[in-house]
Amino acid sequence: MTGGVGMSDEPMVCEGEREPDPSDSLRTFGAVVQALRENAGFSRVEFGELVRFSKHTVESVELGRRMPDESFVERAEAVLGNTGALRRSARFLTRGEAGLAAWFRRWARLERVAVSLCTYECRLVPGLLQSEGYARAVFDNSIPPLSDEQLEAQVFARLERQRMLSERPNVPFSFIVEEHLFRRPLGGDQVMRELLDHVLMLTTKRNVILQVMPVDAETHGCLDGSVQLLETPERRRLAYSEGQQNGRLISDAKEVSLLYQRYDTLRSQALHPKDSRGLLERLRGEL
Repeated sequence: MTGGVGMSDEPMVCEGEREPDPSDSLRTFGAVVQALRENAGFSRVEFGELVRFSKHTVESVELGRRMPDESFVERAEAVLGNTGALRRSARFLTRGEAGLAAWFRRWARLERVAVSLCTYECRLVPGLLQSEGYARAVFDNSIPPLSDEQLEAQVFARLERQRMLSERPNVPFSFIVEEHLFRRPLGGDQVMRELLDHVLMLTTKRNVILQVMPVDAETHGCLDGSVQLLETPERRRLAYSEGQQNGRLISDAKEVSLLYQRYDTLRSQALHPKDSRGLLERLRGEL
């Protein structure tokens, strides 16, 4: 990722080094599950019946393609002798990152400790606001197509990331989203109904502020594209921009200041949060 920052909690990745891939922990955990299962003499079908998951899910976990949820870990522990090996291994899983693009992972880690987060989006409804059906529609449109395992990992990562909105109630999350994104019927009417219901529910939280940028606005402060902004616990401001198959972490103080100016201008041009909710409610009624 370009625009890297030498921060104590986010060390630089030197040339020739590989940043640890979150999928490494998934593959390691899966190998432990497979070894214990085979030692117990169970086939994947038999084991799946015992833990109440499909053979396909068991295979995906063992091959490191899927993040196991808590119920899988607990049931597998019970079936495989309660050794504690799976519970201890599960602590080292990097939850949610396996389905994130490599260039986005560093920003995702910064998000989890940020004291504020601002997002302007003109391409898709922001990931933090997406319903599961909308997220699936987004990934269904990936080119080249994703495998079932890849799609599930992407959806899981997106939904896992959204937990920040509830788990960090003292952190303000500000969103400015173009109106046309809520009008584009991605995935069909039912998907859009669920999306609008989901966004309206999220914006009842006191720490989630959504403003819609109307399609008939005659002025626009951020025509250069989508951007995300955050402030670290050390009160350092950073930014992130993304394009086709790449993302850029921006740390230069002048550039970040410019992006904050543009976002603040856009805030004054977008609809008030109350009016934004009213617009989404009207769009929901039209579907």
